[in-house]
Amino acid sequence: MSTDNTSPLNVGRQKRSDVRRNEQMLLDAAAAVFVRAGVDAPVREIAAESGLGMGTIYRHFPTRADLVVAVFRHQLDALAAAAHIPPAADTPYEVLRLWVDRFADFLVTKHGLAEALHSDQAGFESLHAEFVERLLPVLDQLLKASAAAGYTRADIRAYDFMLGIGNLCIGVETFPNYQARRMIDLLLDGLAQPAPAPTDSEPK
Repeated sequence: MSTDNTSPLNVGRQKRSDVRRNEQMLLDAAAAVFVRAGVDAPVREIAAESGLGMGTIYRHFPTRADLVVAVFRHQLDALAAAAHIPPAADTPYEVLRLWVDRFADFLVTKHGLAEALHSDQAGFESLHAEFVERLLPVLDQLLKASAAAGYTRADIRAYDFMLGIGNLCIGVETFPNYQARRMIDLLLDGLAQPAPAPTDSEPK
């Protein structure tokens, strides 16, 4: 019996695997470049970041809008998946902070999405509604886990918090040297509960 794995079916599977791997590399690279330089960054910068040729990028994503939407969905999927990943050694508060940091990166792409889609306002609104619908339950879950463990206040609505982060990120486009991450850190610090004072039976 032959053990040759180079049958047409296996070759086809390998090609599909290579295509998926290249696409993931492109999306990861494009997301990093977009966060660093905006969604209008040159394609050659994305190619250098990914280690793939510009022809490969255009083959996967013929237009800038195609690429921006794909990165938006790629980031959205990663943020939504956080609800199904068991927490590591980090505390619920640290998990929340890490997610918010990635969410801020995601908003950079979203802010450039409307311009990339040009006149497709309906398409933009549909993507906006999708991101709120998918990510709001995740943020709510993270906030509740952190509050239940005593790290953060329990009276914060996920929708209000999401709006707050979004509004803090908008300043990047308006004010020179605006540090959105610094403002978000201040917001998260304000969310934290003070450490409980030691009781008489505990060492001071």
